[in-house]
Amino acid sequence: MRFVISLFLLFLFHVVMAQTISKPFPQHSTYYPGTIKPTHLSQTALDATVIDFYNSWRKQYIKEGCNQGEYYVWTQGMRNTSCVSEGQGYGMMIMVFMASVDSNAQSIYDGLYYYFRKHPSRRSRSLMAWKQTTGCKDVQTSSATDGDIDIAFSLLLADKQWGSEGKINYKLEGEMVISEVMDQDINQEKWSILLSNEVQQSSKDYFNERTSDFMPSTFRSFASTSKDNKWQNVINANYKTFLKVQKQFSPDAGLVPDFLKYTNHDLIPPHGKYLESKYDGCYNYNACRVPWRIALDYILNGEKRSKTFLTPINAWISQTTSGKPDNISAGYTLAGDDLPRRNFEALSFICPFAVAAMISSKNQLWLNKLWDYIVGFKLKEFDYYDNTIKMICLIILSGNYWQP
Repeated sequence: MRFVISLFLLFLFHVVMAQTISKPFPQHSTYYPGTIKPTHLSQTALDATVIDFYNSWRKQYIKEGCNQGEYYVWTQGMRNTSCVSEGQGYGMMIMVFMASVDSNAQSIYDGLYYYFRKHPSRRSRSLMAWKQTTGCKDVQTSSATDGDIDIAFSLLLADKQWGSEGKINYKLEGEMVISEVMDQDINQEKWSILLSNEVQQSSKDYFNERTSDFMPSTFRSFASTSKDNKWQNVINANYKTFLKVQKQFSPDAGLVPDFLKYTNHDLIPPHGKYLESKYDGCYNYNACRVPWRIALDYILNGEKRSKTFLTPINAWISQTTSGKPDNISAGYTLAGDDLPRRNFEALSFICPFAVAAMISSKNQLWLNKLWDYIVGFKLKEFDYYDNTIKMICLIILSGNYWQP
């Protein structure tokens, strides 16, 4: 009888541990001194906006997988695609940040994890196959580096949020994914970031990059967890590249292109179509995430190179739009000119510019305008990509983003 009682108490302990939330929303995180948030609304109003949009986002995009207990992030708007690893990573991060808002957050997170594990890449079971179609069928078994990185980061967040004493050892799983990201997604010769874990040393793409894969604040978390100083090499090499490309190819606007191609021993913007479109050498639907990713390194860590990189971008976007958010286009040349027929709203471009504005009080009025413009759009007006980037950026803008 005592043995049965002991087992029950042990089970109860694990259940309680698994349900404990250590960082409930709202967090009101202490960002680096000098960082700003929207000031024309109360903190309560900012938090309420995030919660309201989260409830709509979760209802629209979290879907049950093909196996019991699995969930995936639905990639509405992407042809012949139900899920991509990029979206899975976004969703896993969002569920941790919003944990206390949603009583089912941990079970949904676990379901997203189980789906990720059910769809491993060909070369590594610790990285996710990039794309699935109807019926949860893998149609691309290579990984996508940004998805790998965000999934790994989400596991570190989950460990901080719920602990790793439950049915999933988030910390151990995160460490395994981080190790595979370093091993298969990083070019350890140049410390550049590979496009995918299928890009091996013999590949013609081995020295090429997708700029939106550079996530310095996340890499700092990887370094802290893994005790691996190689992550600092990645951070240093990519800041050097970004600042050089910015100065050489976009001195007025400060932008970087979707991709960088290794040519004559240097990384430069490709001419014409390299991988996805004729705008691969422009500030397009990949690079639009760069201001958000790099701004976090200043917002959270006070990294001076982040501020140096973002300052000209902030000045240019405010000037080129005459201080009116509705003038932000969905894509630019590196010279800062609108891409043809792109004079429409795209939250995937607008929201990261708002996060970039947080690095200086000089941008306060601009940031306040951006917040109002962003929250004025309804979820039904955009697809998965725009709405999911909006969800993450609202968490940052409201002061509720944190590192593990």
